Amino acid sequence: MRGPRTVWLFDLDDTLHDASRASMPGIHEAMGAYIELHLGLTQEQSNALRRRYWLRYGATLLGLIRHHGVDAGHFLHATHQLPGLEDRVRGHRHDLAALQGLPGRKVLLTNAPAAYTARVLGVLGIARCFEQIVTIEDMHMFGQLRPKPDTRMLRRLAARLRVHPAQCVLVEDTPGHLKAARSLGMGTVWMRRFRPGLRSAAGVDRRVAALRQLRR
Repeated sequence: MRGPRTVWLFDLDDTLHDASRASMPGIHEAMGAYIELHLGLTQEQSNALRRRYWLRYGATLLGLIRHHGVDAGHFLHATHQLPGLEDRVRGHRHDLAALQGLPGRKVLLTNAPAAYTARVLGVLGIARCFEQIVTIEDMHMFGQLRPKPDTRMLRRLAARLRVHPAQCVLVEDTPGHLKAARSLGMGTVWMRRFRPGLRSAAGVDRRVAALRQLRR
């Protein structure tokens, strides 16, 4: 798709591993429990609020910060404990080979917290493939948290990497994040491998089901 000057921005969950099985059920349950406890809501109200903020802001946490003054660090720590996570994460040798053989620079760009990211990468054995690992803790601008799909964060990341956004390609499972990247002129690859049921992804350059397809 691109050449050796390309900067590949890889999402983590449901892009490089099957988070829908390994971690997302536990994260969603923990988020629900956190919202119930700290906002005094019922389970039904908590689930509705979590979904509403996800759809509006692209991340539940942003809504909780903006409307309820939730501390980001406390929330991320409480919702990503996930006992036994390492036993559920599955890595594949062909993915490691695909990443190692892909021309260009590679950066991990995830809305997940650093501790969780390190645990997942430790199982997958692919951390060495990336020149940088950018987690949600690194996405602060002007005192505010700005995770994907914030275009200001994406633009600043490209500047930090000393490339034009058009030299970057975002590989991601979330259509809204891809749409934001595309608006900046970034290339976009929709990873369908772990979430094949999603049907809406306007403006995507390519759809793939395996990392090795990126070289075609």
